[in-house]
Amino acid sequence: MSVGKAAGSGYGGRVSEGTAEIKSTWAAVMDHTRHFTDFTFVYPVISRRSRGLSIGVNLNPDKVCNFDCIYCEVDRRIPGAVTEVDLRQMKDELTAMIRFAKDGGLAKEPKFDEVPWLTREVKDIAFSGDGEPTMIHNFADCVQTVVDVKQAEDLGATEIVLITDAAGLDKADVKRGLELMDAHEGEVWGKLDAGTEEYFKAVNRTNVKFQRILDNLLATAKTRAIIIQSLFLKVHGEPMSTPELELYCDRLKELSAGGGQIREVHLYTVARPTPEAFATKLELAELESMAATVRERTGHTVSVFP
Repeated sequence: MSVGKAAGSGYGGRVSEGTAEIKSTWAAVMDHTRHFTDFTFVYPVISRRSRGLSIGVNLNPDKVCNFDCIYCEVDRRIPGAVTEVDLRQMKDELTAMIRFAKDGGLAKEPKFDEVPWLTREVKDIAFSGDGEPTMIHNFADCVQTVVDVKQAEDLGATEIVLITDAAGLDKADVKRGLELMDAHEGEVWGKLDAGTEEYFKAVNRTNVKFQRILDNLLATAKTRAIIIQSLFLKVHGEPMSTPELELYCDRLKELSAGGGQIREVHLYTVARPTPEAFATKLELAELESMAATVRERTGHTVSVFP
């Protein structure tokens, strides 16, 4: 594993700066490729939503997903080369990446050398990749592997994040994985891009019922506080309509009224090229206006990531 050879290299620059300075124009922020050197399952990114270095764990190098979102940057015309997650390899890669970052090697890599002060502290380890993480048959084992590495590398404060479309949160194995995450600084970021079944189908293009997403988000949020992550965009030049946004707010209010704990709502838009030319980004003013509506109608904390 080539990165492992760089462990021990020093870096004498700034170790920390305010993450509020993270800019969407930086190459390390714009480019969230899931491929890094010769790694298969682990990759580093500078994430605005994580507010620094996030180490991704790709449980779907096979590109399997139960959604086909119009804004997804994964090219599924080319099948994935790996169809099974090797837990030992994943563990070795994650260990090497953490040490590479902590020892300053990542700060010298292309695009990361632009923001070296953000590369030494691992903000989170995130299950996020080329598909839906909860579709893997042994999700709980994957979580345990990450927990083992986290403990071995003395990353007690580092969060374990599941970025999910919420369709698989009702699976028994996933629930076991979430319980492990709860005990080790875990957090669920559940997707909600719509207020109605019609808009949900148009944007997320899935056979999963919208009500299942809502039910799973509620059941999960009853046990632990979650982040709601919502990507808003223009479809054929038109942003989400006002009635749809109001119904989206109603879904959030229903989650809260049902006993769901929403820690924060993340609103963001298209940041990288999409497979569909008609799916385009919102301007910052448009996204901020929508966020203001969500805050006013729901009372939730809303963070905007243009």
